[in-house]
Amino acid sequence: MRWKQPLWLRLLPSPLVINLATLGPVGRVKRGPGTAGSAVGLIWFTLFFFRAGWFEYLLLGGLSVVVAIAICEEAEIRLQKRDPGEVVIDEFVAIPFCFLGLQPYLNEALAWLIILVGFLLFRVFDIAKPFGIRRLQKLEGGFGVVVDDLVAALATAFCLHLFVYFTPFWI
Repeated sequence: MRWKQPLWLRLLPSPLVINLATLGPVGRVKRGPGTAGSAVGLIWFTLFFFRAGWFEYLLLGGLSVVVAIAICEEAEIRLQKRDPGEVVIDEFVAIPFCFLGLQPYLNEALAWLIILVGFLLFRVFDIAKPFGIRRLQKLEGGFGVVVDDLVAALATAFCLHLFVYFTPFWI
């Protein structure tokens, strides 16, 4: 069952809604729009989450997820497609959750390694959709579009925590 979209969102012009959902030209990349959206999500993470404390991280992350759900819902309605491939705001807002709780290790010289491994793991989990993630994508509306990416990001965070724990670089 779809939730009733807020009036302000329904009043936005279609080009604006679609450009927000696709991150402008990013979602229109011919090969791998999800990967492109995830790469832009890394920039989002670096600018706004990299040095954030827990409260700021969860507040900004939570707000971005709520906005993404609403935008994805409206984009599905306007594009008349279910979970359109060109909609990449879901990958974009999920990327920061890949690095949840890893800030102490991102201050190390090998932060790039965590970010690279996180990006690759997220793409694997987002594409392969293991651990029941595929079933989440079947949920209706914007929630279904976003929740599978969030769970893929949390699975990535779990794996990254194991990676950091069992890798001798940080000892």
